[in-house]
Amino acid sequence: MFSSLKNLFGGKPKDVVNASTPAPDSLPEAAVPSPATDNSAFLYREAVFDRKNRLAGHLFYLRSSSPLADAEGLRQRQFDRILLDTLNASQDSWNTSLAFIPLSSASLDLPAIDRLKTANVVLLIQLADEAEADKLCPRLEALRERGLAIGIFRQPKNLAFTGSILLADYGAIDVGSNEANTIRDFSVAFRASEKEHPVYLFGSNIDSVDDHRFCHQWHFDYFHGPFAAAAPRRTEDAGADPHKIQLLNLLRLVQGEAETAEIAEAMKQDPLLAFRILRYLNSAALGLDHHIDSLGQALIILGRQRLTRWLSVLLFSVRDPGFGDWLLVESALTRGRLMEVLGKQLMPGHPTDPFFLTGIFSCLDRLLRRPLAEILDDMPLSDEVRAALLERRGPYAALLDVADASDAFDLERMEITAQVAGAKPDAVNRALLAATAWASEVTEHWE
Repeated sequence: MFSSLKNLFGGKPKDVVNASTPAPDSLPEAAVPSPATDNSAFLYREAVFDRKNRLAGHLFYLRSSSPLADAEGLRQRQFDRILLDTLNASQDSWNTSLAFIPLSSASLDLPAIDRLKTANVVLLIQLADEAEADKLCPRLEALRERGLAIGIFRQPKNLAFTGSILLADYGAIDVGSNEANTIRDFSVAFRASEKEHPVYLFGSNIDSVDDHRFCHQWHFDYFHGPFAAAAPRRTEDAGADPHKIQLLNLLRLVQGEAETAEIAEAMKQDPLLAFRILRYLNSAALGLDHHIDSLGQALIILGRQRLTRWLSVLLFSVRDPGFGDWLLVESALTRGRLMEVLGKQLMPGHPTDPFFLTGIFSCLDRLLRRPLAEILDDMPLSDEVRAALLERRGPYAALLDVADASDAFDLERMEITAQVAGAKPDAVNRALLAATAWASEVTEHWE
């Protein structure tokens, strides 16, 4: 999952290349995408956590298997250009939380950088071998004046490092490739440097929970790496959670033949759940014109389809979530929204709710720790949704495969499933950005 970022932040490259690589000479020829207009690279996003263990943002990069016969020095610049063009094509849907964008310092003159929206954007700069401080630092200052935050990776042997790190808002270090003493000393030195603006420490490729704990102890602010997936979920038995049991019951009632009064009465049996539903439905994430004051009003205004949607979203809400919980929540919400966005494009006129439910329900087995067939056994779903979830067939199966491959960061599967679904990489990338932003907005309203 993190092999591309190991390459990005100091590891050895494998079979593909990513969006920002410090050692272009080591890249395989077949790993770099063509600069053709029809971009064949797929966007990846990986979670970044803050000191409170909350999901704070994402690191975005590209992977592709398309060949390119080109001069070594142009490869990284072309990747950076494609990444920036991808982000610029979806500016309204990708920067609701922090967006960390890895770039080579050799690409900072690309015009696409000056088209980026500046809110919540952090450029993580890997210094090129030929970087010169007298040319680089004025560009960094100009980007900061525009409102972009600048992160500089620790590269003490690079001649431009001393000057550029003094301008940085973020000091970044590859935790997985450095000794503990180096990480500690970098933290002390960066925080002690005299700056007129706030500074933050970014730890990338943090392999283990122990490494995360060490970085936290040494005042790091943002944390990225496989440690999050390795951390155990705090909700050991979500299937026994009374709120989730009640939500499953409500889902069955809403999707079945139950009367509106019966559904409203069932909601009232759990006052805390009723409060959370009303607060959630009145949040900015839903964007309703009317304030909903009662559960009966919620049913009337929303209708059963939309209420089903938001009950299913609430099913994944977790109090005091750990790293594993956050990854599961994002997986479910992003899958649902990704399928919905792509479904609207590929099957215009078709209802989008089934796409959303298929995506989000595909994670129910991980949430409840029960076989999916057992969970869905008494849930009144359409035959098409059930067929996609249990048998991977029917009209929703192809996009579920795309969402599954994207969630797993599996490049080969993404290329195959997108082609089968009839979705071009650019469309998948834009849908992933929109889905990531939507999931971030939704979880802002959880306690």
